[in-house]
Amino acid sequence: MLTISRRSFLELSGGFLVCGCGGVSTISTNDFPVVVFSDIHFNPFYDPSLFAALNSADVSAWLSIFKTSSITAPSALGYDTNYPLLAVALSSVTQNLGASPIAIYTGDLLGHGIPQLFAKYSGSSAVAPLLAFTDKVVAFVMQQIRSAVGNIPVVFAVGNLDSYSGYGPDSTFLSNTAELFYTQFLNGTADHQRFLDSFKSGGYYSVEMLESKLMVIGINTILFSPLLPASVIAAEVPEVTAQFAWLDAQLAAAQTAGQKVWLLMHVPPGADEGTTASSASSNGQITSASMMWNSAYQATFLEILAKYPGLIALTLAGHTHMDEYRIMSPGNSLEITPGISPVFKNDPAFKVFTFSLDTLRPIDYSSMNYDLSAMPAEFNHYYTFSTAYSEQGTLSDSLARLFPRLVNSQAQQALYRSYYYSGNVSSASISNATWPVYWAGIGKMTQQEIIDAVNSYY
Repeated sequence: MLTISRRSFLELSGGFLVCGCGGVSTISTNDFPVVVFSDIHFNPFYDPSLFAALNSADVSAWLSIFKTSSITAPSALGYDTNYPLLAVALSSVTQNLGASPIAIYTGDLLGHGIPQLFAKYSGSSAVAPLLAFTDKVVAFVMQQIRSAVGNIPVVFAVGNLDSYSGYGPDSTFLSNTAELFYTQFLNGTADHQRFLDSFKSGGYYSVEMLESKLMVIGINTILFSPLLPASVIAAEVPEVTAQFAWLDAQLAAAQTAGQKVWLLMHVPPGADEGTTASSASSNGQITSASMMWNSAYQATFLEILAKYPGLIALTLAGHTHMDEYRIMSPGNSLEITPGISPVFKNDPAFKVFTFSLDTLRPIDYSSMNYDLSAMPAEFNHYYTFSTAYSEQGTLSDSLARLFPRLVNSQAQQALYRSYYYSGNVSSASISNATWPVYWAGIGKMTQQEIIDAVNSYY
């Protein structure tokens, strides 16, 4: 369990948040920062000439091997994270930690296509070598993150590419990497056996922090995808049922203990906005909406949350790589963390949230982005939510108020649309025709609600 007294925390923070934007911002001594980052998607094959050395070496030698590469520029738009981008991203995370008692990572350590790329460069389809190499990739990225954040725990959610198959996480991956997640990410702050029991079972866990005032819950939402084969979905019903029962029990325990909850996941509920927008007609009309979760699972999840009003102080997800959010229900907003990987034509970005020490609720955030067209030495300050949108108060309330204004205020709509790709507008943008999809995806959670909202927007 991570404990830090209020006095010690305030002595550490000194009332300041140091950021990589070239200045020091004064914050209240009742506030504290937390760095949140996601979707690194590390690609160890970015320099194929290194593969043989990496494959034969212990992971302890990987850093020195990557440093021999002639490729020194960060990944380009449309590609996963190479070592130069990983290095600048984590250096910038370090610069923006301030007095963060915790760091948050919302999933996907591994790059796209690792099983296929390993078979290509190794010339083998054998399973054991692939598993061994994948474990080394996981260990390497975790070690780099641990070096960047120091001794603070990294609370997390598992991603859909955190697997041996390329879509998971599968049970073997969870079993083989559980100790890495416990030692390298949680830094031993959770009860060891309790963590192993739930994580190996289904990729979820909980941990008490901040003198037991906070329970952080990481759930595995990969199981909820409607895109999995029907046979897989049927086989996973018992695991989904078990996870929902476990989540309900954790929330009940937190409420009884007078704790607040931070809920972490990778794949968010609601619409797949990009896929849905791609199906829109020239006048923006849609006949269907692609959804992130099975509708029955989403309904059950929201029913569980409704039993505990006011308990969850923060909900975070990743997966889309975009700067967006969802209003799951009144009082329950979900922030989606932009990706470090620019594979979906987003500039790399992460956020620094400001929390109230009294309520453990976020009241603001600043976005730090990396302009790939300029390739600066570090991530730079992109925008601060409260300043950009002229909002004060809890972030959840501010996001709820922003939703209708994104229709009525052309200026704020333009901001949201430009921030969505974390700065990149060269090859990715939200058109006037598809904007209603992205807007409806914020505040409409069911498929029919989204269709109706989009088709009645103009």
